[in-house]
Amino acid sequence: MHLFRKNQSEDRYTRMTETPVPKLILELSVPTILSMLVTGIYNTADTFFVGRISTQATAAVGLVFSVMAIIQAFGFLCGHGSGNYLSRMLGAGKQAEADEMAATGFAISLLIGLLLAVLGFIFMDPIVQFLGRGATAETLVETKRYMRIILIGAPFMTGQFVINNQLRFQGSAVYAMVGILTGAILNIFLDPLFILVFGLGVSGAALATITGQIISFIVLLIGSTKGENIRLHVRNIRLNGHYLFEMINGGIPSLFRQGLASVSTILLNTSAGIFGGDAAIAGMSIVTRILMLTISVVIGFGQGYQPVCSFNYGAGRLARVREGFFFCVKYATIFLSVCAAACLIFAPGIIAVFRDDPDVIAVGSAALRYQAAVLPLMGTFTMSNMMLQSIGKGLKASIASSSRNGIFFIPLILILPRLFGLTGVEITQAVADILSFLLAIPLARSELRKMKTPQ
Repeated sequence: MHLFRKNQSEDRYTRMTETPVPKLILELSVPTILSMLVTGIYNTADTFFVGRISTQATAAVGLVFSVMAIIQAFGFLCGHGSGNYLSRMLGAGKQAEADEMAATGFAISLLIGLLLAVLGFIFMDPIVQFLGRGATAETLVETKRYMRIILIGAPFMTGQFVINNQLRFQGSAVYAMVGILTGAILNIFLDPLFILVFGLGVSGAALATITGQIISFIVLLIGSTKGENIRLHVRNIRLNGHYLFEMINGGIPSLFRQGLASVSTILLNTSAGIFGGDAAIAGMSIVTRILMLTISVVIGFGQGYQPVCSFNYGAGRLARVREGFFFCVKYATIFLSVCAAACLIFAPGIIAVFRDDPDVIAVGSAALRYQAAVLPLMGTFTMSNMMLQSIGKGLKASIASSSRNGIFFIPLILILPRLFGLTGVEITQAVADILSFLLAIPLARSELRKMKTPQ
């Protein structure tokens, strides 16, 4: 058995360090792109089917999205943190360290998910009141219904993010894809059944979501026992300073990125509610889901690059890290340019698909066009962030990941609406994206230059 596992490890090393970089990235990214795309589709499916109920229901789903972003943030902290480290250890031939990090990251994620669920139930009323400032009483009622069910799935959500990312960083993108797709497709089918057929409203949307999350968790857990993948064993859990530091160092950029996305969503919804009411909250929520669907493809592409990046960095194959970076930036930018053109031209029709309300369409189409105008910049920004995180540059990656939804967005959402009213709300993300792009370039360039040295 030991010899068999050793041979599997050698095969993985050869594959990750010798396969032509473009071919390897495509092999790993196609499954992750499909996973991210279907996940984005089921996120928008919630918005689409809830939009058949009312503008208030659509706004409620948008408000709870910030809570889900917090849960996801801690899942990504443990998943990216443990995944980055174990991939570098596998590249360096240190199997025991990789095994221990995998088990430790998974255990911590379950504990955090359970804690978030408990805190969410205890402080339900003040959280909903805080999220729904500027919203109507009906929207707040719908928000509580949706959030109450979503919180039940918190431990499964954090746990599945960890297993998914650990599988990806081992080069097992297909197993990761199957786990995510199973739950996402189930969610898509359950949404119309629960919402429209059974008449459960936003509660039905929430039930469909957590059912999909639980199924994904189970399938991913099974996938972690297949082939050369690391088995998760209780005996490998090590709650010591070394593993906690490495997990936080590798995962803190994801926590910042997702956590600040939650804060920015709360501030965005608050400003939209103040300057435009429920229709503005609904319109901005729809735009957020649409752009998330578009960018999810690029994130999936980048996630195919991440194991190539971290594994080869650990193995000292720096030229392959650089090659993969520029390959991903080029094709991500081309894809986003095409999507941007479609959003600029067809913005009102796209928004109308989700909610046929003139006020919602007016806000949503304006915001979508502003954000689409700068969408091509996200290719460079996303790959820079992923590269920095995958090679263990926690500080630089944290700065980059914090910029889009934090360093720039938070001050802008507090200033621009006061100057330009509802238009200020609509343009905030676009302005933040431009500034984030300008910040990411020198951060990435400083590391890429170091990789030019002879190996």
